[in-house]
Amino acid sequence: MFKKLAIFLSLLFSLTGCSQNEYSQLKISATTWVGYSPLFYAKEKGWLDDLNIKLLHVVSLSENMYLFEAGNADAYVGTQYEYSLLIEKDPSLMPVMLFDRSYGGDIILSNVSLAELQNTSETIDAYLEMDSINSTLLKDFIPHYGLEGKKIQYINRDQATLSSLKAGELSRPSLLVTYTPYDIQLEKQGFAEVASTKDGLNLLVVDALFTRESSLNKHRKQFEELKKLVNKATEALKQNPQEFYTTIKPYMLELSYEEFVQSLDSIVWINSGISPELEERIQELGFPIRGLI
Repeated sequence: MFKKLAIFLSLLFSLTGCSQNEYSQLKISATTWVGYSPLFYAKEKGWLDDLNIKLLHVVSLSENMYLFEAGNADAYVGTQYEYSLLIEKDPSLMPVMLFDRSYGGDIILSNVSLAELQNTSETIDAYLEMDSINSTLLKDFIPHYGLEGKKIQYINRDQATLSSLKAGELSRPSLLVTYTPYDIQLEKQGFAEVASTKDGLNLLVVDALFTRESSLNKHRKQFEELKKLVNKATEALKQNPQEFYTTIKPYMLELSYEEFVQSLDSIVWINSGISPELEERIQELGFPIRGLI
């Protein structure tokens, strides 16, 4: 009697657990960037559970890369800049899907005006994540605004640390290279925007999900289903932004609903498709998009 019951319970457990065991676990590392919010929405809705996808939430772009390089994540989200760094070490690296392009979401802030930066004889402190798209933004900004002759001290900080800085507490003219939603808090702390990917910088920044070819082959079905969920999440955002915000609020620092909606203006969603003009511009960057899901 007990033996039959044990066999029945064992069969029942195997049947109820088959959906979770159908896929091997896929670990994806993601930062707090409004363009990745569909991933957090999918996680909170429980949509990732049946696909056995584990989402790792980190505070910096460089931490994203380190987790991936160390084998602690199977895929990571980032820009074409981080991709250009890692492709040199791992030629099998490839983008799987696109999320968005920055349209003002990557920003350079300062505790002084642009004119003061241009006229100062002091050393300028530049706070940024060195191993990230931040470096490219700053590299584009310096000659664009005639700061080549200035002495600049580069200070490597992750965004969580950088967001604690207060303009009034800095003793020298400073630049802060950041992105939405961190800029909103920094502006409350006295910093002002001097350039962004919408105004003042011609840099194209594209956000995507990256993995190795072997991981794509192993987890292709999960990536394909994840793509559908990202599209489903962005549609949910369009239909009911208040509900979307409430769902992802734990991942969005201390942003109010109004600030979250404001941050959406700093990106353009490209997960569902891109224009021929944007496709041409992306290809000019040497960014492979032919194999995208």
